[in-house]
Amino acid sequence: MNEINIVNRELTSTEIEQVNSGFDNLSIEEGIELESTERMSFVALNEDRLVGCSSGLAHKNGGKYSGWFFLTDLFIEKEFRNKGIGSDLLKELEELIRTVGVKNIWLWTSGPSTLRFYYRHGYTQFVEMENWYSDGSSRIGLRKPLT
Repeated sequence: MNEINIVNRELTSTEIEQVNSGFDNLSIEEGIELESTERMSFVALNEDRLVGCSSGLAHKNGGKYSGWFFLTDLFIEKEFRNKGIGSDLLKELEELIRTVGVKNIWLWTSGPSTLRFYYRHGYTQFVEMENWYSDGSSRIGLRKPLT
């Protein structure tokens, strides 16, 4: 066998495809159906201007939605905050993912105001990564059952 060199560099696009294919093959060998993701989103518009959005990833295994949805984005422009838009966007997204059979939603967040917002909507903390941000604050993982 030739000598193996360990090199610190970025993967090429061809190498990324090779790695992804390898993971897919491993899943198939282990009897696990291949996973894919589908982005689901809602936007809030003031006339034609985007003032907010809710968006995230629904994971599919073998064509069926998994039990978990990852909320990646819930954003409201500053001048439109505290008007119920965030709550409406979150409720719409939760209802959509519930209708396709997803049972749980999870997200990352930080900061007291966003934590209060999610707690009011029935989310609970499942993990805290202390000192995640440069100011020493934590990154918080929240979850909510949608049943």
